[in-house]
Amino acid sequence: MDFSLTAEQEAVRETFRRFVDEKIVPKAAEIDRAAEFPREAFRAVGDLGFFGMRYPEEAGGTGQDVVTYCLAVEELARGSLSVAAATTMQSLMGTWFLYRSGDAEIRETLLAPALRGEKIGTICFTEPGAGSDLGAIATRAVRDGDDFVLTGQKTWITSAPVADFFTVWAKTPEKEIAPFLVLARTPGLVVGRAIPKMGVRASVTSEVSFDGVRVPARHRLAPEGRGRAVLEEVLEKIRLMTAALAVGAAQGALDAALRYARERVQFGRPIGEFQAIKLRLADMATGVTAARCLTHYGAWRDDRGLPSRKEAAMAKLFASETGLSVCDGAARVLASYGYSEEYPVERHLRDVRFTLIGGGTSEILKLIIAKELGT
Repeated sequence: MDFSLTAEQEAVRETFRRFVDEKIVPKAAEIDRAAEFPREAFRAVGDLGFFGMRYPEEAGGTGQDVVTYCLAVEELARGSLSVAAATTMQSLMGTWFLYRSGDAEIRETLLAPALRGEKIGTICFTEPGAGSDLGAIATRAVRDGDDFVLTGQKTWITSAPVADFFTVWAKTPEKEIAPFLVLARTPGLVVGRAIPKMGVRASVTSEVSFDGVRVPARHRLAPEGRGRAVLEEVLEKIRLMTAALAVGAAQGALDAALRYARERVQFGRPIGEFQAIKLRLADMATGVTAARCLTHYGAWRDDRGLPSRKEAAMAKLFASETGLSVCDGAARVLASYGYSEEYPVERHLRDVRFTLIGGGTSEILKLIIAKELGT
C-alpha cells in the first residue's frame, strides 16, 4: 500500500492539529478536572465538520474516507481523550444507524442537526450482564400494535446525561438483536447515576433504564433479521477509530516526554542525553509509529472495500496495548512529575486505559484474530 497522504488528507490533519494546539491543549487539564460534558469544545469540533466526516454530502456530511477520519481522531485524542471520546461517539456510533436505516423524517430532524453538533446522540449496548457477549442482552423489545415496547437496563452509556436521542440495542421475542431509536424524555426512559471513572472524566457516562418505553415501529433501525449484520458493518470502523484514539493519546504522552527530557537537567545536562532515557524514548516512538501504520493500514483496506475484520482487530489490539505502554513510559521519563497533575502525562496515562475496553477487550480481539487466521 501507499503510505503517503493526499494533499487533502494533509490539509485535514493540519487543520485539526492547529485547532487542538490552540483550543484543546490549553484547556485539557481544566476539562478533565471539571468532569463535565465539554460543550464548548464539542461545538467547536462540530464547527470543523468532524461529525459529518464519515457521511456523504447528501446526508449533511463531507464524505471523507476512513484514513482521513483517523487522522482527525488522532489529533483530537492527542489533545484530550475526553473530548475525543465524546466527539467520536457523536461522529460514528451515535449517528451511524440513523444514517444507515432512518427514514427521511429521522434524517431531517435528528441526523442532520446532529452532524452540525446541534443535537447529541449516543448508543446503548452494554448491560450489567452483557458486554462482549451480545447474545446475553436482556433488554427486550416487544411489538405492540404500531409500537415496540422496550424494557431493560443499560450501563456505561457515553453522553447519556446530555443526549437528545439513544440508539438502543434490544432482543426481540424471536431472539434477534436489533437497534431502536429512543428520544430523550420519552416516558419510561430514565438516565440513572453517573459512573465515576479513572479517566476520560469529561466524557460523561451513566446508567440508563427503560421501563415500558414505547417507540414507533419505524424507529427500528435495522430491517427484520438484519440487526447483527447491520452492526457488523460498522464494527471494523469502531475498532479503527478506537485504535486512532490510542495512537493520539500515545503521541501526546510521547510529545510531553520529549519536551521534558530536553528541559530537565540532572548531573549538569538534560536527561535526554542519558542513554537510558534515549533508549526508552526510542522504544516509545517506534511503538507509536507502528501503531499508527497498523491503524492506517486497516483504514486503507476498509476504504477500498477489502476485508478488514482481522486488520481492524489487530490495529485496535496493538494500538491500545502500545498506547498504555507508551504513556507508562512517558510517566517514567518524568519520574515524580509523571505522577503529578501539573503535567499532561498523568492524564494521558489515566485516559488511555479507556482504549483497552472500547471496541472490544484485548482478549476478545485476540480470539477474533485467531478465528480469522483459521484456528
